[in-house]
Amino acid sequence: MPQKSVNEAAGKEMFPGVVRKTLAYNKDVMLCHFSFDKGAKIPLHDHVPSQIGYVVKGRVRFIGATEADAFEAKAGDSYVIDPSVQHGGEALEPSELVEVFNPSRDEYQDF
Repeated sequence: MPQKSVNEAAGKEMFPGVVRKTLAYNKDVMLCHFSFDKGAKIPLHDHVPSQIGYVVKGRVRFIGATEADAFEAKAGDSYVIDPSVQHGGEALEPSELVEVFNPSRDEYQDF
């Protein structure tokens, strides 16, 4: 079972200003750390794994398929995104998030 500390894990820039570090995973579950520069965006997308997260630092606006699906999360907040639900986001200030995916995302198993 691969595992690394946030200081050891190599960062991968997914989008301009968005860096993901895969920290630990097995076939069932995955833990990732994300850092965002202010204004960095993740476009609308969906995936099969459930996603649950915690905002360590900063403030992020999550978007969905409709305006009614949008919400803002700040440091100390948690959230969950169900499987196959469209979502994306924008960092309103420099931000850090920790997220868990179930099952693991094969495309994030890069160490």
